Amino acid sequence: MSASRVSPVVPGTRPGLAALEARIGAARGRISPLYQVLLNSPAVVEGWEAMLTAIRQKTSLAPRLRELIILRVATLNNAPYEFEAHVPHALAGGMPQAVIDALRGNPAPETVEGLAPGEAEVLALTDAMTRDIEVPDAVFAPLRARYDDAQLVELTATVGAYNMVSRFLVALRVGH
Repeated sequence: MSASRVSPVVPGTRPGLAALEARIGAARGRISPLYQVLLNSPAVVEGWEAMLTAIRQKTSLAPRLRELIILRVATLNNAPYEFEAHVPHALAGGMPQAVIDALRGNPAPETVEGLAPGEAEVLALTDAMTRDIEVPDAVFAPLRARYDDAQLVELTATVGAYNMVSRFLVALRVGH
């Protein structure tokens, strides 16, 4: 296990961050290693928290669907810290342990057993956005048929946001 490439800010050691740390702790229950690294830049952590709170708590997506995306992104980007951090949320959102275990193995979306209707299509979107950035029409069409414009924006924003999270974690070796 490698140490983080950026020194974490130990909560309570920088008086100027007290209010920000209190907001993060109140919203998240603790200041995780990710947020301890982010605290090196108050402007970045404030924007990060606002965006990720919107993605996690303010969209119309079902928690299970959101966590499906997050777990898939974490697997594709080799971000085990992110994956493990979201397993409890996936379980709380109604995702069966068998689906979580399957996602850990990085199978083709159409081969994951136990998915709800529409979830394989969301995994295909997640794969396309994460691996290739470009989303082929053949991948998008089934989503267009199932989800409205707001949900399509929320699905796409969730994939994009958690690619940012995983790439930040991996680049700075947070939790590795």
